[in-house]
Amino acid sequence: MIAVMAALRPDILVLQGVDHDAGLTTARALQSALADAGLVLDHAFARPPNTGVPTGLDMDGDGRTGRARDAQGYGLFRGQGGMLILSRFAFDDDAAQDHSALLWRDLPGARLPVLEGQPFPSQAAQEVQRLSTTAHWAVPVDTSGGRLWLLSFHATPPVFDGPEDRNGLRNADEIRFWQVYLDGALGPAPGAGFVVLGDANLDPDRSSGRRAAIRALLADPRLTPLTPQGAWGAATVDWSGIGLGAMRVSYLLPSPDLTVTDSGVFWPDDDDPLADTVASASRHRAVWADIRVATPD
Repeated sequence: MIAVMAALRPDILVLQGVDHDAGLTTARALQSALADAGLVLDHAFARPPNTGVPTGLDMDGDGRTGRARDAQGYGLFRGQGGMLILSRFAFDDDAAQDHSALLWRDLPGARLPVLEGQPFPSQAAQEVQRLSTTAHWAVPVDTSGGRLWLLSFHATPPVFDGPEDRNGLRNADEIRFWQVYLDGALGPAPGAGFVVLGDANLDPDRSSGRRAAIRALLADPRLTPLTPQGAWGAATVDWSGIGLGAMRVSYLLPSPDLTVTDSGVFWPDDDDPLADTVASASRHRAVWADIRVATPD
């Protein structure tokens, strides 16, 4: 992964699936490794994710408690597979918003799972269930051109459930969260200078989940429906190993006031010297964009 990031040379790097620890030891080690490779990103932002946070309840309806699926977000331990943002520019930590504690039932218009007319897996579970599988962050970065808000998340896969469609419903609402947030229904939201970015775990055309959710986000006029391209078109992940093929599940959607000068999916052709390195780093591919941030006069 270090070689891939060094080749991309981002000013801001949003990472998924990074274990979170209280002292940010993992983040510091990663910063050091990147610096050794010539990529200096001095600033780090990470808040505790919902992954692995115990609930004490049966959250998936299998009659057992204390397992990975019974946490607020899937995880064998607190902080497994969290999010991390590294940046050449400083964050405004005091202004950052962490919406990860929002209860699913408190999201306006939430659709919670029901099975045989009863809340699934139980009323008690739905009373404590948070919306975010991992996190929903709104993080301001003070770039050389002005303030840029990073609206980042990592949604649950809309599968691995039953007829109640618990994960499918949660995935759809995790995606829809950003439209509710931009409506101002959850507190102050930036009106300009923002980017929604992260892993929605949902392809708008060929996934098993509720595709209307990601289609609605892509069609929202408050966002530029940017479609970065790579060697496999708009696909951002290679799930051929599990029989799903290449799909588009990661997104980078800027507000219309921002100028995008270039974008892409870092998916080298097979004859590229970096192709094997990229494939071994992750099944997911990096989505990138060159964005011009200009402070209004």
